[in-house]
Amino acid sequence: MNAWVYAYRGELVENRHRVSLAIYGQEGLLAYAGDPTRLSYLRSSAKPFQALALFLTGAAERFGLTEEEVALATASHDGTPRHVAVAARFLEKLALGPERLACGVHPPFSKEARQALEEAGQKPTPLHHNCSGKHAGMLAAALALGVPPEGYERPDHPVQLLNRRTLAELAGGEPLWATDGCSVPTFALPLARAARAFYFLADPKKAPAAYREPLRRVGEAMRRHPELVAGPGSIDTLLMERLPLLAKRGADGYYGLALPETPRGPLGVALKVEDGSAQAREVMVVALLRALGLDPGPTPWDRPEVRNHRGLPVGHLEARLELAWV
Repeated sequence: MNAWVYAYRGELVENRHRVSLAIYGQEGLLAYAGDPTRLSYLRSSAKPFQALALFLTGAAERFGLTEEEVALATASHDGTPRHVAVAARFLEKLALGPERLACGVHPPFSKEARQALEEAGQKPTPLHHNCSGKHAGMLAAALALGVPPEGYERPDHPVQLLNRRTLAELAGGEPLWATDGCSVPTFALPLARAARAFYFLADPKKAPAAYREPLRRVGEAMRRHPELVAGPGSIDTLLMERLPLLAKRGADGYYGLALPETPRGPLGVALKVEDGSAQAREVMVVALLRALGLDPGPTPWDRPEVRNHRGLPVGHLEARLELAWV
C-alpha cells in the first residue's frame, strides 16, 4: 500500500511526496505504507530516547532536574524566551555555561522571538538552538557517569555509546550512525525497528526492564510540558495538547509517534517523507492519526492552502493514505 502527499496548483498535481511508514503494536509490525524496511535517520525524533540517559546515569536525581528540564532535553524547541530560560537554568544546575554546548547557533524558529532579538540588537546564542536542551542533557549524563564532558558530541564518547546501545535495545537492532545537524551522532534504523522503540515509549511496561521507569518519566515530562517540546503552533505541541500521545518531529521529513490509547491498543509509529518535505510530513501525520481513530480536531494541516507571494491561494496539499494491515 502507498502513502502520498499531493501538492496541487490549481487542479493539477504539481508535486508528489512519497511517504513510508511503519506501525508497531504488541504483536509486532501491525501496519505499513510504502516501505517499512526503509533505512532512515531518526534525526531529532530520537531525542526522547537520548533523554533516557538522564535516568539511566542518575543525572536527573544528582542535579535535581525538573520535568521542564527533562522535557527540554527531548525538544526541537522554537527558541522562545521560556525555552531559553529553561535551557539556561539546566546549565546552571551543571555549573556550566552556554559555551559548553556543541550544537552551534541558529536564529530562533519562533518568528516573534527572532524579531525580538533583532529589535534589541542582540544575536542568538547556543541557548536559542533548537537542540540546546538535548545537549544540556548529554552534558549532565557525562558528569553523572564521571567522564569528561569535553567531546561529549563525539561518537566514541561514553554518552554517545550509551545512547546508541539504548536505541539498539529498544529497536531490536543495531543502528547505523552519522553526524546530525547539531554535531552529535544521529542514528538510522529501518522504519519498523524505529516504530518498535516508539511502541515502548507508548507502553513502557512492555519494554526491557531497565528502560521502563526512564521511558515512563520521559513520557510524563513530554505530556505535561508539550509547549517545551516544540512551541506554540508547532505540530508536536498542538497534537500533545489535544490528544493522549507523544509526538516528535525530526529533520528532513521524519516523524515519530507514541500512541498509548488507540482502538488497537498502544502503538508506535515511524514515518519518513522520502524527499524530506516538512510540510508534507505534517499533512500525512494528521491524516494518519485520523486513520487510526484519533481526532485532533481542526488543524492547520488539514488540506492546507498553497499561497503565492501576494498571499493569494493557488493550490493545496492533500494526503492519500492506504495502510496495509499485517
